[in-house]
Amino acid sequence: MDFSHLFHQAFFWIDDFNAWVALATLIFLEIVLGIDNLIFLAIIIARLPESKREKARIFGLALAMLSRIALLVSLFWVMKLTRPLFTLWDFAVSGRDIVLFVGGLFLIYKATTEIHAMTQPQDSKPHAKQYAAFGIVIMQIMVLDIVFSLDSVITAVGMVDILPVMIIAIIVSVCVMLFVSQGISRFIESNPSIKILALAFLILVGVTLVADSMHFHIPKGYIYFAIAFSLGVEMINIYLAKTRTKDSH
Repeated sequence: MDFSHLFHQAFFWIDDFNAWVALATLIFLEIVLGIDNLIFLAIIIARLPESKREKARIFGLALAMLSRIALLVSLFWVMKLTRPLFTLWDFAVSGRDIVLFVGGLFLIYKATTEIHAMTQPQDSKPHAKQYAAFGIVIMQIMVLDIVFSLDSVITAVGMVDILPVMIIAIIVSVCVMLFVSQGISRFIESNPSIKILALAFLILVGVTLVADSMHFHIPKGYIYFAIAFSLGVEMINIYLAKTRTKDSH
């Protein structure tokens, strides 16, 4: 095996300034596109016992990275997903449309059931907290990883045509998300209002996925602005509530 040839194939772009700019841009976009994945991960692993959450978090993000890289290596298959498979009432349906539609519906369903569970009156009698099975949680993470990976990979393919750059961007972005995911999980769990906001954000993301599957593209910038504005208002409310609590003591 000629390792020098393999090294050249993997790093032939290293002296190309434009490739480095593309790498930095793609890392940023991958992190932004991974925010909804992080929020879903934080909410879904909260159903697990405390001792299993860290394992599920690492496993979930590792799955996200592997699924993205696997799709990247299968570039021709990914591109074929955008080709029509069949026509339904003059509407051309592709594999990508089906994946986005099913994934969007699953996201809407999951977020809605989580909100419903949070709004149900709690039994006043002390009882052991019911936790979800680890395998079921991992299966749900895998389903959404495929959907989010498809969106992420198609973005990467549309931006860069150098496979090693795309793989490096995905690995770096997942490492960054792994570093911040625990803090996000703790913050969401300790603030119920933020958790409701996060679930509402997931419903919005699900709606955009379903709309995108029907070729009605909703710019994600609108969604991110809406959630950022709502989060800013909620952070002010949390700060004021803590200030009032301190003043009352």
